[in-house]
Amino acid sequence: MFYSSSSKGIYISWAVLWIFTFICFCCVTFQITEKWSLRLLLLGFAALFQFIALLAVAALRGKIVYFSESMSVYLDNMIKGSEEVYFNLETETLMAKLQIKLKRLYDIMKNNSNKNISEKMAIQRLVSDISHQVKTPIANIKMYNTILRERSMSWKKQQEFLKSCDIQINKLDFLLQSMVKISRLETGVLQICPKSYPIYNTLAEALGEVLVNAEKKNIHISVQCDSLLVVNHDKKWTSEALYNILDNAVKYTEKGGSIEIKVDKWEFYTKIDIKDTGKGICEKNQGAIFKRFYREPEVHDEEGIGIGLYLSREIITLQKGYIQVKSKPGQGSVFSVFIPNY
Repeated sequence: MFYSSSSKGIYISWAVLWIFTFICFCCVTFQITEKWSLRLLLLGFAALFQFIALLAVAALRGKIVYFSESMSVYLDNMIKGSEEVYFNLETETLMAKLQIKLKRLYDIMKNNSNKNISEKMAIQRLVSDISHQVKTPIANIKMYNTILRERSMSWKKQQEFLKSCDIQINKLDFLLQSMVKISRLETGVLQICPKSYPIYNTLAEALGEVLVNAEKKNIHISVQCDSLLVVNHDKKWTSEALYNILDNAVKYTEKGGSIEIKVDKWEFYTKIDIKDTGKGICEKNQGAIFKRFYREPEVHDEEGIGIGLYLSREIITLQKGYIQVKSKPGQGSVFSVFIPNY
């Protein structure tokens, strides 16, 4: 049988095969019997059988064509990324079984595509944020360097400019280190590994980083925490999250103020309250303070780049915890960190 991919070729091939088979059957029939009635009967049965076979082949071909066209439509829609691709999942036909597989494949493709788009957007935002944040310190360093090279000044004045340069360099270094931490956390390069560990030690490590600045401002810090309280958490990163909150508390609390830290173990969570007597945050800005590089207009003159709280929230969220804030302008703030016990 000659094969052709076109419908016309298939029909011609089938017709030739049908005629050839019928001629062969006629020859055999004429050989085995001389009765015309029997010959006609056998030829009639042969013609009927071939007609039925022709109908069966036509029906089968129709199903194959329908199946091929349906699959082609589904695949075209999947390739185009169409949002509305209808899959019939209610029947138990072969087509339905294949559609179930196609739907799973399509869902995986869409999820991967959305993930790639999200990652690209995150990278674009990250690059944009870095570009925006490094402009000021780099511009200041270039300006100080130009002044030192082109102007003649006293040794004392030179030291002042060098100190200003050092401040900008430290700010730039802190910014880049923070961005590296965020990038590693967001992309999963650095994994959060919670382990059972005394939360008192983690809190003490975070407090050790802010005590010097607190003493300079004569800020009293009190801690209520059971030294034997064990919580399932990542010690290093949780200490980083708590430090960022404590650093803000020290930074925005006036001289002679106070910071109270209280740790309570609940049924499902361990709650860490960090209460300060600082300037407070108005209610409309309480959701925005966790955004990357966000700073309230009232504190732009203070040291900082607005990345600490964002990093704290990311760290706690990755541990399946969350952070709440309660604050009123002029009455201080309370940051509550909730860490799952299990």
